[in-house]
Amino acid sequence: MKRSNVFLALAMSFLVFSCKTTTDKTTKQDGNSSINDTSITFTEWLKNPKPLISAHRGGPYSGYPENAIETFDHVNQFSPVVIETDISMTKDSVLVMMHDNTLERTTNGKGAVKKATYQELQKLSLVDNDGKVTSYKIPTLDEVLAWGKGKVLFTLDVKRGVPFEKVLDAVEKHNAESYAAIITYRMQDAEKVYKLNDKAMISISLGDDGAIKQFNKSGIPAKNVLAFVGTREPQKSHYAKLKELGVKTILGTLGNLDKSAVAKGNDSVYLNYVQNGADIIATDRPLEVSAVLAK
Repeated sequence: MKRSNVFLALAMSFLVFSCKTTTDKTTKQDGNSSINDTSITFTEWLKNPKPLISAHRGGPYSGYPENAIETFDHVNQFSPVVIETDISMTKDSVLVMMHDNTLERTTNGKGAVKKATYQELQKLSLVDNDGKVTSYKIPTLDEVLAWGKGKVLFTLDVKRGVPFEKVLDAVEKHNAESYAAIITYRMQDAEKVYKLNDKAMISISLGDDGAIKQFNKSGIPAKNVLAFVGTREPQKSHYAKLKELGVKTILGTLGNLDKSAVAKGNDSVYLNYVQNGADIIATDRPLEVSAVLAK
């Protein structure tokens, strides 16, 4: 694809999402929205895919801690994004949004998440990446799915020990199969998710030929799959193999590729990633990447 065509595709992508963004800016944070609840879905995107930005851990910035609904809302006002967020489980089996096994880094509390009840967690406040205590609380998966319907797409990172069955129960409760994808790291987990719900969108790690061979044997339809190709840019030939299968791709620039762009002062590299074959850029810098792709 020529660079001019990439710019055209990106411009069209932002035009499509512009009406949504305008509406979201006038929407209260309680999740009530006047937009059509089915306006943003993986199903619709797959019909005419445009490059998307995925905000890793929801896109934390100063004053906006990771995995908070307020952070999701902040990022979504400036960029059409996929929200990547993490699911942990409390002592009393409530699904909450938390990356770490312990509370120290992201809250003003201490101890293991799995040893605290939901009510105990609600007494805590989330802390941003600068260590500032905010007024924001740890949200539940139910709250997140209710807030995001019609606004964003999700990729849900299910932390170790959290049952896929319980996560899928919440997804089904909110009819969220069309806008919330389940992240898996092993093919057997992807197969399990598909067996539990054949409407589920599934992010599968397909970074090499061996993983692609496993996928081909899995019986999971391409329309259900987002292929995570890793945190290093693959060869164009690898993208071509996945596109031949009809699978859309996620490149994780979070970590080293993001840091390299900052160190070199070269944010235009994100355009190259899209041109080379990435359908979704998963980044720790969603606002910066959005600004580059919108030029």
